[in-house]
Amino acid sequence: MLYSSRMRAQALVASLLMLFLIALHASADSGLTKIADNVYAYVDIKKASPANSFGANAGIVVGRDGVVVIDTLISVKEAQRFIKDIRKITDKPIRCVINTHYHLDHVLGNAAFVRTGAVVISHAEDQKNFRAKGESILKNARKYGLTEADMEGTVLAYPQISFTDRMEIDLGDLRVQLISAKNSHTGGSLFVFVPERNVVFAGDVLFTGYHPYMAEGDLAGWTVALDALAQLKAAAIVPGHGPVSSNKDITDMKEYIVLFDGEARRLSALSNDPEFLYAELKKVLPNRPESDFLIRANIQRYCKGK
Repeated sequence: MLYSSRMRAQALVASLLMLFLIALHASADSGLTKIADNVYAYVDIKKASPANSFGANAGIVVGRDGVVVIDTLISVKEAQRFIKDIRKITDKPIRCVINTHYHLDHVLGNAAFVRTGAVVISHAEDQKNFRAKGESILKNARKYGLTEADMEGTVLAYPQISFTDRMEIDLGDLRVQLISAKNSHTGGSLFVFVPERNVVFAGDVLFTGYHPYMAEGDLAGWTVALDALAQLKAAAIVPGHGPVSSNKDITDMKEYIVLFDGEARRLSALSNDPEFLYAELKKVLPNRPESDFLIRANIQRYCKGK
């Protein structure tokens, strides 16, 4: 009897190990990291550049009745790679795409998903922003370092459905909740919360290990949105850029915004020279390994006439 129990225990351990290795292998093969059961994402991308969507994260929630996609990367080519990676995990139909906000590195792959039959959803404010600015963004892709080859086949696919406060998508066994974070990173940013898995996709309301893009943001509203994100008490937070995060990263992000705004205001009263502001801000800002070029973009809001 003792021998039999040991054998059963060993068999159970071996089976669990095999299942773990299969899941790990699937995630590695697809390029998508398993965040929780049924939730996968691109995370912790190094050396951000136009070639890798500036390190933008994107992900999926796989439910009984289909797949929800969160953001679509910077081009149709990148989105096609994303779709191939999704198909290494599941063959369920892609029901919808959620755009966490309208910036190019998160939405210009929409068209590839629309061709599969997916419906695109966003906050109403960024649906409006995308429609107003989309043509210009696509036309000026070269200004962001993207080549014609990078953007080949990329066309605009705007959100077809929008909401203003909250929206819920029922995948049969999982709920996907869309929560407004408007007037933060953009006028229509949003969070995607999967309560049954305690995972939230924060979009660019949260940057971890990356200097954030703040030039368009409502900084006061942004700190309020970060507080709301912390209140979700998620076990895993997928930021817009960077590794899987926690509430400490939310605190760090909030401190970064307050420090940047205070120092930039103080320094811009001394000089209107962007290079001076850049050099001085580099001395006081936290050391974040990715995208320090965005510091220059962010200081433009403080430089009158520049």
